[in-house]
Amino acid sequence: MNQAPNSAVDLAASTVTVGDAPLSIDQVVAVARYRAGVQISEDARIAMRAARSIVDDHARSDRAIYGVSTGFGALATRKIDVESRERLQTGLIRSHAAGSGPEVEAEVVRALMLLRLQTFTTGRTGVRAEVADRYVALLNSDATPVVFEFGSLGCSGDLAPLAHCALAAIGDGEVRDERGIVRPSGEVLAELGFGPLTLAAKEGLALINGTDGMLGMLTLAVHDLNRAVRTADVAAAMSVEALLGTDRVFTADLQAVRPHPGQAASAANLTRLLAGSEIVASHRGEDCSVVQDAYSLRCAPQVAGAVRSTIAHATGIADIELASAVDNPVVLPDGRIESNGNFHGAPVGYVLDFLAIATADLASISERRTDRLLDPSRSNGLPAFLAATPGVDSGLMIAQYTQAAMVSELKRLASPASVDSIPSSAMQEDHVSMGWSAARKLRRAIDALQRVIGIEVMAAARGLDLRAPLAAAPATAAVVAALRAEVAGVGEDRYLSPDIERAVEMVCAGTILSAAEEAVGPLD
Repeated sequence: MNQAPNSAVDLAASTVTVGDAPLSIDQVVAVARYRAGVQISEDARIAMRAARSIVDDHARSDRAIYGVSTGFGALATRKIDVESRERLQTGLIRSHAAGSGPEVEAEVVRALMLLRLQTFTTGRTGVRAEVADRYVALLNSDATPVVFEFGSLGCSGDLAPLAHCALAAIGDGEVRDERGIVRPSGEVLAELGFGPLTLAAKEGLALINGTDGMLGMLTLAVHDLNRAVRTADVAAAMSVEALLGTDRVFTADLQAVRPHPGQAASAANLTRLLAGSEIVASHRGEDCSVVQDAYSLRCAPQVAGAVRSTIAHATGIADIELASAVDNPVVLPDGRIESNGNFHGAPVGYVLDFLAIATADLASISERRTDRLLDPSRSNGLPAFLAATPGVDSGLMIAQYTQAAMVSELKRLASPASVDSIPSSAMQEDHVSMGWSAARKLRRAIDALQRVIGIEVMAAARGLDLRAPLAAAPATAAVVAALRAEVAGVGEDRYLSPDIERAVEMVCAGTILSAAEEAVGPLD
């Protein structure tokens, strides 16, 4: 039984067994991002052999079976003679490897290969074990097929991306080897002990007819957003504290009036993160003239909580998809091979777009808090733009411009891809999901979110420095200390971009979150 690792070290060290049970999100991340090893279970090999026997029986007959004895897409009415059926499968892979544009990131390619491999091991595709073994070999040797940005409509599977992987697996494409050098896959496979591979009946179609690319990106997104939303709570707590905001609005009894679980979790995090703050305590008395804080402070748990609910919904869809066998036609246990529509990417495409909306809004409220920190008319006594000498120094003025530019881009990325459909294959495939496009823009959105949060952490840390001699809460003080080990505090203006990039790296690596959690324990 595979155990889901909890840290990057565990993820990298784990070996993922495919075929015993549906993969978890952590296991996909372990293989895709941290290069964990892969192996196929013996039960899965038995299932693959049984399915292959069914396909071979049908392939020797004159029965019309889509993709076995017929052409593909709009050519499904064309009967293929027995002698041409092997050529049909290899030709399919070559013709469908039609991607264009920039290369897709290695972690995405590795994720989609792993998920296609998992589908092979279900015994629903008819792929031989020797084909599956090539995917294992490529993953374990860190040889990544070259896949391009454009080519998937998110229906009939992620056809072009998967075709490029399949082409590499049979020794007829290109891979980046473990050194990052593009080489013919045949050379790399030969070094691994594999020769050229001729695909048998149905195998070409089974290699490409899945939603594995968009699902792989969904699993990576869920993983990253679970960390980002907790880091956003840390940034929000730092801003509330630096802006002399109140923690009273985050109490459990107030949250229980509107009992969304994610909202309660975020509010509880904020309460713990602000506990023990001299800064918060300094204005808690009856003489405090601020009746209530601005929405970007007061409503932080409502927004972050809604983001958590969206992530939870997306996680549920991902778990169902990870337990599915997406192929067309599909091999059934009773010996039938039946056409179906399970390759349609709508379930995944919708949640990818939903996550993009939540991602944009979480970044938007973060940027609003940063802007408030920089504005002396709203920051409760902090210097303009958190500069050492306002006027001579501009401080973090343009860092907020950078945030604003990214938030504007995030709003554009929140426009759904899944509402679009362009018919293809001579109108046989007349409604498609565009789920791959939804996944690609979500990846850009998550990158921008992490950058926006990094800038808020920088600004809030300066604000806390400037509240001295009042001490920050233990948790937020720990974050400031971690940041100061890499990024200097208030001083004369300096080249700002490297500071921003280092803060962003600390958000992406989990360093900011870890610093807070070391002080108050794991956040929800």
